[in-house]
Amino acid sequence: MRALLTLEQVKVRISRMDGGNKSNAIPREAEALVFLPAKKVAQAGEVLAKFEATVKAEMQTVEPDLAVVLEPVKGKKKATVVKRSLQKKILSALSAMPHGVTKMSADIPGLVETSTNLAIIKTTSKKITVITSQRSPVASELDEIHHTVCCVFELAGAEIVSSGGYPGWKPNMDSPILKVAKSTYKKLTGREPHVKAVHAGLECGIIGERYPGMDMVSFGPTLECVHSPDERIYIDTVPKFYDFLSAILRNV
Repeated sequence: MRALLTLEQVKVRISRMDGGNKSNAIPREAEALVFLPAKKVAQAGEVLAKFEATVKAEMQTVEPDLAVVLEPVKGKKKATVVKRSLQKKILSALSAMPHGVTKMSADIPGLVETSTNLAIIKTTSKKITVITSQRSPVASELDEIHHTVCCVFELAGAEIVSSGGYPGWKPNMDSPILKVAKSTYKKLTGREPHVKAVHAGLECGIIGERYPGMDMVSFGPTLECVHSPDERIYIDTVPKFYDFLSAILRNV
């Protein structure tokens, strides 16, 4: 989106924008089909090269392979462009939309409490669809960030549809089942467990919404890069998880 805003100085016209494929994941790639006057192509390349250098400097630690590329369309393709007035509204809305962490937990140091992310953008012949995802263990904060995102797109004249989502599940460090899990783990391994809260959508939120007051704890085998093509599980942690679960059930 920032690249497209940068290219507006060379009168770029957007035909389509596509990126992301999962509503609960930050997109790995995105691309846009744009048109601009032939005499502006060289200038557009220079503008984008400067922009790429800027964002690579900003994100060199976490995205060392980041690339922003301007490539000519191969072959002759017929395509329409978005009306200039609509293009401005779309880019303004995407620019204004909050993205990332909006609040840290006051109770647990270092824990993200509330966030929102742009997940998917998809162009069809009739419309451009933008899908965002908000998450928080605090229901009122989830409602607030959802309202904020809706307001941004309403100001741009978009049609808003809300669906899905995970209800909040606030960590309870005094949970009775957590105490059982901790004592069971120590008996099983001889080590003190490290209890952590994570910023993610969990089934515990859905269960807790339907059965208010239910005491719950979440644990499982070790996973990495969840909801991405690099997602993987450490196989050796699966039997450990099973043994731990079986021991907890024997103690409740």
